[in-house]
Amino acid sequence: MIVRRVVLAAVVSTVLCLMITGTAQAQQGKAAAPVKIYNTAKQKLMAGKPIVGGTVSSPDPNIYCAMANAGFDYLWIEMQHSPLTYSDVAKMIWACRGTPAIPFIRVPDATESDIQKATDIGALGIIVPTVDTVEKAQATVKWAKYPPQGRRSQGGGQYGALWGSDYRQTVNDNMMVVIMIETPVGVDVADKIAAVPGVDVVFAASTDLGNFSGYKQGEPQYEAMVTRIHDETLKAGRKLGGPLAWKDRQGFSFFQGPGETALLREGAQALGFGPAPGGRRAGQGAGQQGRQRGVAPTEGAEEAPKPPRPPR
Repeated sequence: MIVRRVVLAAVVSTVLCLMITGTAQAQQGKAAAPVKIYNTAKQKLMAGKPIVGGTVSSPDPNIYCAMANAGFDYLWIEMQHSPLTYSDVAKMIWACRGTPAIPFIRVPDATESDIQKATDIGALGIIVPTVDTVEKAQATVKWAKYPPQGRRSQGGGQYGALWGSDYRQTVNDNMMVVIMIETPVGVDVADKIAAVPGVDVVFAASTDLGNFSGYKQGEPQYEAMVTRIHDETLKAGRKLGGPLAWKDRQGFSFFQGPGETALLREGAQALGFGPAPGGRRAGQGAGQQGRQRGVAPTEGAEEAPKPPRPPR
């Protein structure tokens, strides 16, 4: 009788050990499952490679589709300095679903309304301008991500049809948060902004650093601001962004490329049509538009059309 009880106890102990071991292995296997990444721009950037986005300000889906298939890693959809509506952008993204370039949206501000609409229509990157405070950077992460990382509300939208039925479970790992530092105030707290959990990229805004400070690219005061953003961003382990003209600057890997109007103009000039800026012949070095190499263009300075000549 005693022997039988001992044997029975041993069997029960063995079964329990096997069950616990199997459960632990299953949990480890579940935890070790690879994360599903469909944001190819984020995947490439986190692998240590540079990415470039073309800038889109037109509501025309045909232009959007041309840009989305042109070879860019992502598209910088401009909703801060354009009349684009969320309805416009939803139609653009849907018209070219499945194209290589991932849709990113520069929203007007880090509000729940703006970021909620941008994510619901399918953006996998949220770019927020003029970040001067830690609180604004935190708000961007808060509204861009679902709980437990953030406070994004789950509602309707075309995101599921674009990115899959498991979108809710996977999008936090695929969403990119890009914070733009554009003022001396933001530069002063660049270390704290870059340290905010959930921030992927800190972008040194070339035009507005000059606009808000009064200094120009190349001047020591201007370059000191860029250096501060550079050093604090990389120290925090974030990726560093800037205009495409800064592609040769050390440490930069996230770039905003030209807009559709600039690409059309430069494409025509490269073919030998139309007058070229900077005193060049058409088709001669159109990519730099007569600018000094490595100097980013001032936004708005080249896009404004020339007024028609008065009749004689």
